[in-house]
Amino acid sequence: MSVRQSLLAILAQGPCYGYQLRHEFDRRTGSIWPLNVGQIYNTLERLERDGLVSRGDADDHGHVYWQITDAGHTDVENWLSSPVVRSQGTRDELAIKLAVAATLPGVDATATIDAQRSASMRQLEALQQARQARGDGDDPEGLAWSLVADSMIFAAEAEVRWLDHAAQRLSGHPRHALSLELTAERPKRGRPAKVGAPIAAPVPAL
Repeated sequence: MSVRQSLLAILAQGPCYGYQLRHEFDRRTGSIWPLNVGQIYNTLERLERDGLVSRGDADDHGHVYWQITDAGHTDVENWLSSPVVRSQGTRDELAIKLAVAATLPGVDATATIDAQRSASMRQLEALQQARQARGDGDDPEGLAWSLVADSMIFAAEAEVRWLDHAAQRLSGHPRHALSLELTAERPKRGRPAKVGAPIAAPVPAL
């Protein structure tokens, strides 16, 4: 999630002060990812350093309004028109946990999957209930919230499907057949050699 770009895009609509930016961010994201004011001001200072925003004088209430620069407008336009690139180097903790569990002698990876699936299903059901209770909404804020909620629901559904797939894969192998004992081979220094073609960044299920 790009807090930096999101705040800059909001400022493209007009000058705002810190607490106002936090409120506007919440309105547009359904308050799913609340920001603290310190994070907002740190981001604003970095944007100012990069020449994308400028700060004005404080008003009678002590509010300092920040406004976007021409370079900032260009940055927002580029962000909105460019795809989000999912980094290949991003580590998925669940995938790593399961891969390690499946290759450790004496570990029941199926139990690991079952525990995660139960937790994932609880999260999915909670999201679905919240989504159903709130509905689509006819106003812009309701639409924004439903888009975020749908994204989280689709991601949770994809995780459950992957866990079912992993359980099916493991069921076809005796547990001991997947174990990797510690190797006596001395690893070479430097970067490990690449095996096969690089894996493309996964397409999000959102």
